[in-house]
This record gives sequence, C-alpha cells and structure tokens, in this order.
Amino acid sequence: MLTVVVFGFCARVGKDGYDMYRSALSEMSLEEKAASIRSKEGYTPFAELPELYVDAVLSVEDHRFYGHPGIDPIAITRALINDIKAGSFVEGGSTITQQLAKNLYFTQEKRLERKAAEVFMAFALEKNFTKNEILELYVNTIYYGNNYYCVGDASKGYFGKAPNDMTDYESTLLAGIPNAPSRYAPTVSPELAAKRQEQVVERLVERGLFTEERAAETLAAGY
Repeated sequence: MLTVVVFGFCARVGKDGYDMYRSALSEMSLEEKAASIRSKEGYTPFAELPELYVDAVLSVEDHRFYGHPGIDPIAITRALINDIKAGSFVEGGSTITQQLAKNLYFTQEKRLERKAAEVFMAFALEKNFTKNEILELYVNTIYYGNNYYCVGDASKGYFGKAPNDMTDYESTLLAGIPNAPSRYAPTVSPELAAKRQEQVVERLVERGLFTEERAAETLAAGY
C-alpha cells in the first residue's frame, strides 16, 4: 500500500511539473528566451570568457557538466540523503543546466512541482543547445551581487574590465560569488569573498586544473 501511495504521489508531482514546464514554454520558447538574453547589454559570448573562469565555475558548480544529460544522478542522490538527514532542503543537487532552467522560467520557490518542471526544462535545454551555449547563457543570467546579473556587468563593476581581461585572481574570485551573492560579494564582505575564493582554488587543485604553486600565486595576488 505504501508503495502505491508513493508511486501515485510521484506521478502526480511529475504530471504537475510537466504541465508547469509546458505552460512556461507556451509563453516563450527556448529560442525566443535565449535571443532576449543575448540581446542584453553586457552579454558575453563563450569565446570571450577566460578559460580559467570557465574551469573555476565548473569546479564549484557542476564538475560533471560536460558528461551529464542535464541532471546529475550522483549529485541528486547525495543531496537527497543530506536533505533527509537534515529534515529540510539544505542541498539542491542541481546542475548548471537545471539552474539555467530555473533562471529562465521559474521562481526560487522550493516546491517539488517546480523541481520537476526544472528537470523537464533542463532536458529541453540540452536537446536544443550545445553545452557551451548552455554555460554561456548561465553565466549571463546568474546574480553576482551588487545588482550585477551577468558576467560582463560583474567583471566591469568589480574590476573595471571586460571578462576576457580578468586575471587568475579575478576569475576565481568572481566564480565563487553566485553561490551566495549576499555573503560572498566583495562589496558585502571582503573576508567571506576571500574564503569562498580559497574554496574555488582548492577545487581547481583537486580537479587537477591548478598546481599548488599556481594556486598560491593566484591567492597571493590579492594581498
């Protein structure tokens, strides 16, 4: 009986999520949504993003990005276990594609139906855009604090330069902010921003993308 109840609940959430996904697309297609974002001032194409900035974002946000189909079962399972242990939503397990889906169409409200809709939209994004295009749209739609909503505005606002001119220090600092802009924006707390940057650099070292020497040099550039 319990199995039947759980299955029925999941089916209902999936149906409601699918309806929410279809309703969102009926208001504006993915192509139209992407075009509206690309037309905004400050939009930065993927080719103009520093390689290190891209590596840093992937290292802390979704290191399996180029290998998953839009959702990451490993991350979802880990998040589910931690949420059950905590008795609340403490970890999301969302991929960059899912975060983009949410940024484009949905609210931040933590509802199961919204999460289901986000998954359907993530699959649609993966079907219609390349990985680089998804990542490009992502960094141009996330919040960096200080009223900056794209990587171009954030780079110019914080460092006075275009993204492709960012140094290693600036790239790793900026990559850490979107996780919690109200805490990690350097204009809010330079100390917390620096600690978050250290985490970003540590992830780069763990992924084999940074040597210990380069990591030390990068962090030292801010002192």
